[in-house]
Amino acid sequence: MENFREQLKVEKERAVLAGAILRGREKNFDDLTELAALAQTAGATVVYKFQQKVREINASTFIGKGKAEQLADKVREHEADVVIFDNDLSPGQIRSLEEIMQVKVLDRSELILDIFATHARTRQAKVQVELAQLEYTYPRLTRMWSHLDTVTGGAGAGGSGAAGAAVGTRGTGEKQLEIDRRLVSKRVTELKSELEEIDKRKMREIDSRKGQFKICIVGYTNAGKSTLMNALTDAGVLVEDKLFATLDTKTKRWNLQAGMDVLLSDTVGFVKHLPHHLVASFKATLEEAVYADILLHVVDASNEDAMEHIASVDAVLKQLGCGHKPVIMLLNKTDKITRPGQLDMINTLHPDAICISAKTGINLELLSEAILKRFKGHEVIVKVSGDNAYGKIHSYLRAYATILDEQYEDSHYAIQARIGRNQLTELKRLKPENLEIDD
Repeated sequence: MENFREQLKVEKERAVLAGAILRGREKNFDDLTELAALAQTAGATVVYKFQQKVREINASTFIGKGKAEQLADKVREHEADVVIFDNDLSPGQIRSLEEIMQVKVLDRSELILDIFATHARTRQAKVQVELAQLEYTYPRLTRMWSHLDTVTGGAGAGGSGAAGAAVGTRGTGEKQLEIDRRLVSKRVTELKSELEEIDKRKMREIDSRKGQFKICIVGYTNAGKSTLMNALTDAGVLVEDKLFATLDTKTKRWNLQAGMDVLLSDTVGFVKHLPHHLVASFKATLEEAVYADILLHVVDASNEDAMEHIASVDAVLKQLGCGHKPVIMLLNKTDKITRPGQLDMINTLHPDAICISAKTGINLELLSEAILKRFKGHEVIVKVSGDNAYGKIHSYLRAYATILDEQYEDSHYAIQARIGRNQLTELKRLKPENLEIDD
């Protein structure tokens, strides 16, 4: 068979998109809009969309041989270089489809991995993407390259394969497939080891922030997370109207009010059916969400699939072990909503959500107030007294509390202040000499 898969990139290629869904599940059937956006982000030009309802998934071609031949006609008609399925395909299905189409066939997961590989900039992101690609590729090696049936070494003494073999290379022989698998397995081990070191460094960074209030921005890809990050801090995060523009986590200080700073982190965007290997590989990047005090779930409220996006993000958060985290939902891009009732529908199911526009700044002060309330927690009155020589108590109260009364006599002080319960915990760690709490 001719080799169509020497590389998986689709940049500058003409793409036919294909999607299939089982009959009876039509409510989940979309118009391949998201797949088209993914293909365009990867650099492909979409020339045709092919959608099909099927009674059952065909084990050989996924959509059935007849429909596959119809799709092949469209591929030839539009002079396409690649067919991209909105479904995950088995190695055998891709091999069969490529024989029929006579062009490269990719599934949704491979396309997403290609995008991540293109957008990876830092060493951490590159390692994570390469690991995810190899783990996804490993069981598919039998159809990845045309050389897989060749043999290294001879076929043994007297075997026909031994003739012409160089001295020192004759032996039992080893299929190239086995060599490839061994090399991939070795590389996966190396990458996992490197990621473990990255993860340890990440954990040391997170540990160094103990006692600081941490907020993590999460959301569907292209929901406006990076725009929000830039609006609240001086992060200078790259903002593009592309899926997965941000792959690396950036953490910056966000000043809520005088003397009150929190740490704000941006994360990689999620997408429906995000490949499992990708989530696992990006564990180090997503640690910020795991250890955050609050998650800001940014939703593109102008997108007609906003509810599905919310469900997809919730599913990934649950997979990461963040399902229990306190969440403030932000309905972003409210200034771009054109469909009547779109916002009302989301608000009905998420009445506590805050409507904002990260781009224009609409209602960002409401977000700050909500965070400040969570940051402080329920406020209490405290009375602290002790020796003036211990200045950390003074500094902390002035930074994180409202001073109601303060008195100084000789080398002693007595301060009465209003402070949030969250900050009270840190105050106790400073071990003041005398602390009275009035609830």
